[in-house]
Order: sequence, then C-alpha cells, then structure tokens
Amino acid sequence: MNAADVNGPTVVLETERLTLRRLTEDDAEFMLALLNEPSFHQYIGDRGVRTVEEARAYVRNGAMASYEAFGFGLWLVLRKEDGAPIGLCGLLKRETLPDVDIGFAFRPAFWSRGYAVESGSAVVEHGRTAFGLTRLVAIVQADNRGSIRVLEKLGFEFEGPIEWPGGAATIQLYGRALP
Repeated sequence: MNAADVNGPTVVLETERLTLRRLTEDDAEFMLALLNEPSFHQYIGDRGVRTVEEARAYVRNGAMASYEAFGFGLWLVLRKEDGAPIGLCGLLKRETLPDVDIGFAFRPAFWSRGYAVESGSAVVEHGRTAFGLTRLVAIVQADNRGSIRVLEKLGFEFEGPIEWPGGAATIQLYGRALP
C-alpha cells in the first residue's frame, strides 16, 4: 500500500510476519531507544541523540526528509502479532555511495529470528519494482558478522573495503544486481 492512511502512518510493505511503515515523529521514543543501543553505537555509530525531542528531529531530518526527496528511506518494522516496533529497514541514498543502499537495525531482543532477512527481502524487491533500481549496495563494519550473514542471505556479495568519511573502523562494501 502506498497511499497515505488517514488513520495513521503510511504502510509501505507487508510480509508474513511484519509491517514496514514510514517513520513519524510519534516514533521518537522507539528511535531514542534504538539509537542508544550499545550495538547501534558499536556497528553504526553514535548519532548524539539523547532526548525524545532530539529523536523527533532525527526522524524529521532523516527518514522524513528522505521520503520527501527520494520516495524512500528507513521504514519502521513492526511485528504483526502484537504491533511491537522491532527495528528499521529500508533504502538510503547517501552522497558517499554511487548506488542506493539497504540499511537495517533491530533492537537486540529481536535478533536471530529472521526479521532482518524477511524485511530485507521485501525491501530489495520493493526497490526493484517500485523504484526501478537495478543495483543495491550495503555497507557494514568488517567485524559485524550478524549483518554480513543477513546481507549474504539477501544475495549481496562482498566487493571490497572502502574509505568512509570520519570512520576509523574498516567498512566493507557489498553489492547486488537486481534483475
């Protein structure tokens, strides 16, 4: 469903167990918690978001601005069984990469349950069908074995290390052609 739902945020995708929808400022508390997970700091980075108001601004200036500019961005992943927000998955256009990339982050309580692969598969297909993308990339720290396994299950292949602005960690680039 792509049309805005007058009763709530726009649903972008649904899978067997998950709903992916656009983030809104009302998701600030969830975002605050996710952005301050130790694993988020370790593998993605500290975004300096420490209050609910800063989280609202982060959503507004990040995901919501991306929806406006590109029609896509990071989407909130919710479990259908209980409506619980469990993570993010979506498409990003970064100035530092030549292609659109897939991004995902989940609260640790929801790791190792197949949610990243399930949502990621839907996002890859949506990128191909809704946006006409012919290639996606992904960036990941070399020591983030969990995310690398997800990318491999999604059909991404290692392309090599890349220099990342301001990054001390080794960043690896993965890519996938979309037939």
